[in-house]
Amino acid sequence: MFAYFKEYFDFKVFFVTLGLVAVGLLSVYSATYDAGAGLIFQRQLMWAGIGFVGMLAAAILPLKTIHRMAFPAYVVSLLVLLALLVIGKTVSGSRSWLGVAGLGGQPSEFAKVAAVLAFAAFLSRSTTLISDPKHLFAAITLIVIPMGLVLVQPDLGTSVVFLAVILPVLYWVGADHFSLAAILSPLLVAAGALFGTSFFVASVIVSAVLLYVSRKNRFIAAMAFAVTLAVGLSVQFVFERMPSYQQKRIMTFLNPEADPLGSGYNVLQAKVAIGSGGMFGKGYLKGTQTQLNFIPEQWTDFIFCVPGEEFGFLGASIVLVLFGALLLRGLTVGSASKNKFASIAAVGITSVFATHLLINVGMSMGLMPVIGIPLPFLSYGGSALLANMVMSGLLMNFWANRKEY
Repeated sequence: MFAYFKEYFDFKVFFVTLGLVAVGLLSVYSATYDAGAGLIFQRQLMWAGIGFVGMLAAAILPLKTIHRMAFPAYVVSLLVLLALLVIGKTVSGSRSWLGVAGLGGQPSEFAKVAAVLAFAAFLSRSTTLISDPKHLFAAITLIVIPMGLVLVQPDLGTSVVFLAVILPVLYWVGADHFSLAAILSPLLVAAGALFGTSFFVASVIVSAVLLYVSRKNRFIAAMAFAVTLAVGLSVQFVFERMPSYQQKRIMTFLNPEADPLGSGYNVLQAKVAIGSGGMFGKGYLKGTQTQLNFIPEQWTDFIFCVPGEEFGFLGASIVLVLFGALLLRGLTVGSASKNKFASIAAVGITSVFATHLLINVGMSMGLMPVIGIPLPFLSYGGSALLANMVMSGLLMNFWANRKEY
């Protein structure tokens, strides 16, 4: 029995996930300690238990069943996202919540899982599928549709996660360099446009070089460059039509000190909290920024501040090491899986975790714009915790079936 578990049960993903959930529960308890650590912590603890069951269920489902369920689950997720636009509950300016019998959740969290599985199922149909521009466009559309539905809620943070899955997965399945450059260039130019004229011009030059070097023919390269330039020139137009709170978040990222008591407040206080932790921190439940509520609702998007302040550089490093181990394991699972669907899905799930980690920790340290994206397993939120633990269960499933074609 032990030999069977050693061979097929992924203890690494299992224990790393439980370790991150434990850190998250401790952090949520501390962040809500001044209020008696009551309802918020109890709900998170309840969802952790539900997530544990969901993780084990995802780990033991037959791989073929998961593959067959990918497209039906994707269609259901699209229907739910469409329904949200009509019956969804508005929270923090975003119509992204679905309330049932007094309980609420964000279907977009589960839509991410469904989109990754559908993306993997489509790309796993043929090894030559990715070389056909029409099929490549169809594959990308599978991600763009739910991303668009989430964006109109509006939920910019979650929509970015959908977008970030595309490049790593296409690279993994062997997309040619020109296709990758054509996808990357508009993103690069759009980001450069936010930083001013000099960055915009530099990003345009870099994109032009990438497209020219990797081109298949000059006409296609010219068309891709025209699209890239159009995206860059439209950034200002799109920015001016964003909700004011999203504009402030972007401006705060570019210059947090411009409004230290307004839109830049959370970022500055988060940096103070992490920096004041020193090497070993102030001790559990003894963080001044945490316990005095200098960061509003710090148990959500800025939860990384809690271990950073209370356990210092050491505590923050442990969190990052755990995430690093999970990401590395995800890539290992993808490499070891002989089943193409499982391999691609493992990389997609790893990309989701990596994007959340990069943006959320970057937000807390003032290196990324505040776009409202939680830290997996740590931030308060039942639907996010359940979806993340299910994704860990899927990685465990792929490892158990890694020898199956």
